[in-house]
Amino acid sequence: MLFELREYRIRDGRRDEFVRLMDETIIPFQRDKGMEIIGSFVSLEEPDLYVWLRRFESDEQRKKLYDAVYGDPYWTETIKPAMGDILIRETVTVRLLEATPGCAL
Repeated sequence: MLFELREYRIRDGRRDEFVRLMDETIIPFQRDKGMEIIGSFVSLEEPDLYVWLRRFESDEQRKKLYDAVYGDPYWTETIKPAMGDILIRETVTVRLLEATPGCAL
């Protein structure tokens, strides 16, 4: 089982707008495509930080779901442009993680 921890930096004053976009559009769309979203978080200490966590059965499944989500015209033509200048893309951090045996979710 694999986990993907994604950290995003959001432009000043726009985090609430980004959270709405995630909650109302991005997360439902990705779930409809089969993505398992474990959680979505904002930092209490860093006002520009948004973090979310996804789970995959395998790297093969992750790649398949990436294709389904990021290759979909709705993603490329609607969602990605909506993220536009809210997200500071060059600061995106994605970590692929494996749970330890004593703490697997």
